[in-house]
Amino acid sequence: MSKILVLNAGSSSVKFSVFNWDDLALWAAGIVELNGSSGASRMRITWPPEQSREEDLPFRGYQESVVAAFANLEGFGCWRSPGEVRVVAHRLIHGGETLRKPVVIDQQVKHIVRQFTPLAPLHIPAGLEALAAAEQAFPDGLQTGMFDTAFFADIPPAAFLYPVPYEWYERWGVRRFGYHGTSHAYAMERAAEMLGRSAAELRMITCHLGQGSSATAILGGKAVTNTMGFTPLEGFMMGTRSGTIDPGLITYVQRRAGLSADQVDEILHRKSGLLGVSGVSGDFRQVEESAASGNGRAQLALEMHAYRVRAMLGSLAVTMGGVDVLVFTGGIGENAARLRQDVCRGLECLGLRLDATANSRAVPDCDIAEKDSPGRILLVKSREDLLLAREGKSLAMQHRHKATASP
Repeated sequence: MSKILVLNAGSSSVKFSVFNWDDLALWAAGIVELNGSSGASRMRITWPPEQSREEDLPFRGYQESVVAAFANLEGFGCWRSPGEVRVVAHRLIHGGETLRKPVVIDQQVKHIVRQFTPLAPLHIPAGLEALAAAEQAFPDGLQTGMFDTAFFADIPPAAFLYPVPYEWYERWGVRRFGYHGTSHAYAMERAAEMLGRSAAELRMITCHLGQGSSATAILGGKAVTNTMGFTPLEGFMMGTRSGTIDPGLITYVQRRAGLSADQVDEILHRKSGLLGVSGVSGDFRQVEESAASGNGRAQLALEMHAYRVRAMLGSLAVTMGGVDVLVFTGGIGENAARLRQDVCRGLECLGLRLDATANSRAVPDCDIAEKDSPGRILLVKSREDLLLAREGKSLAMQHRHKATASP
């Protein structure tokens, strides 16, 4: 049976899903955690209904470890031979203003993606390494890509331009791009389905909360702005990323401490956010545990996190003249009931009233708003993988049709 393999590559892990070609039913899913510092990696895989297995892998470098993981997946029965994998669908972070639609990945696409490495240094190198691993392991499989920035193609200039010299945009492409578009696109689609309405008639905010987090205002079924900007550093306070700060702070610290641009970049991307404030970890769960045990800085980090999300959701609602539905998704958004409660505290003025009991017991996909709340609050399981698989299959069908039609 033919399969579609979906890859979502991060700096230290690769999430994967395996789908049946015919009906896009999920065959298996899991994650490869790559730990170069310890010299070992770990792979977790789950088959419906919730049968799981874990496997230790030697760390041989990012690409080689991912190839080794593919070999293990074959050994577990995810496919009988590499030729069974007809499509490998990749989540790609950045396509700029050029790549706005799902694509078959070729050398030109890789060249364009590589140009944006300075804007997403945690993601793009990892994505290209995972792509190289997939090309090596599945030489006959079609490699397809869907871009996180593509969902934001319709954001108007007044929203995507920064109030800096216009030449910066003309010369260097300095503008807001927006990220997590694949997750926001699925959340929009699923929320409309749950409400039995068209996305085109809703004012919607989708809030993706994970190690990286962002929210999107969606009006008429199209994104009108996203909290992330030129890079995935802007917006919410995140696990190790600062989120939005006063740009004057950067030049002040550089002068005061004699830091280079690279040093500041490292601090803002990897040593800030929950980790920087709490001093504990960039993992939301560990910060929660530390706060529960009485760590004041950990508690402060959680309060700051919720405050910043709440404030930015209010700003997004104003851009649309109100909000009909707020959607929580992403690993933290789906599992952190206390955070959802803290974020929604104060959003009653927007017609969003959270049902505390429903929220505390919630399992995606569900409605957690009070019954008489003017706006709905939904909890949606992130299924970027399904969207990627669907688009990958569509591209493969088009590709095959073109090849057959060629003289």
